[in-house]
Amino acid sequence: MKTKQRIVQGALELFNKQGERNVTTNHIAAHLGISPGNLYYHYSNKQEIIRAIFEDYTSELLDRFRPYESQGESLVLLKHYVNSTFSLMWKYRFFYANLADIVSRDTQLHHAYLEVQEKLRVNLVAIVQSFLTLELIEVDSQDMPRLVTNLHFIATGWLGYQSAMNANQKVTEAMIMQGMLQILAMVKPMATQLGREQLLLLEEGLQMSCVAEK
Repeated sequence: MKTKQRIVQGALELFNKQGERNVTTNHIAAHLGISPGNLYYHYSNKQEIIRAIFEDYTSELLDRFRPYESQGESLVLLKHYVNSTFSLMWKYRFFYANLADIVSRDTQLHHAYLEVQEKLRVNLVAIVQSFLTLELIEVDSQDMPRLVTNLHFIATGWLGYQSAMNANQKVTEAMIMQGMLQILAMVKPMATQLGREQLLLLEEGLQMSCVAEK
């Protein structure tokens, strides 16, 4: 693995474990067993490393949340999006937990974040439309934008909310799974009979995972 990639992965690991505010470039260099000079050869400061992590996050986000034209097994599709949400929130948990602070300190990063979120929203509308086509939910067209906003809000804001409610408590997988349950609860009132059956299966799986984590 190239040094530049090792720096990004090492920084992500430390940010998740210790909190981005508590980690310096010297900590990252020591963690990787390289000199600070070697790190600065690739990244001039910590903010550049955060931007590189965000680029990786963006690539994964847009790939995982792209609409699929195939109308195959709907439960598989639902599981894919739920698992993708969980995986991203866990892998980049430092970012989700402290989003407002991180983007407020970097205008360039904030602009990039807004651009990505606009692309994501287009994809989310198409994904929800596919759930309509698969007859998993029933939603009036006028309510579609609000539903997408609410789902997006829970996914992006859940860990920030949990961090505020549980100060100094580390993010756990069970905490993220509770966020997934919250998303399912948002969708359930508009689910069809088929949709409710499949949401229940997903719900039971998440609840079992939450119990196992405790």
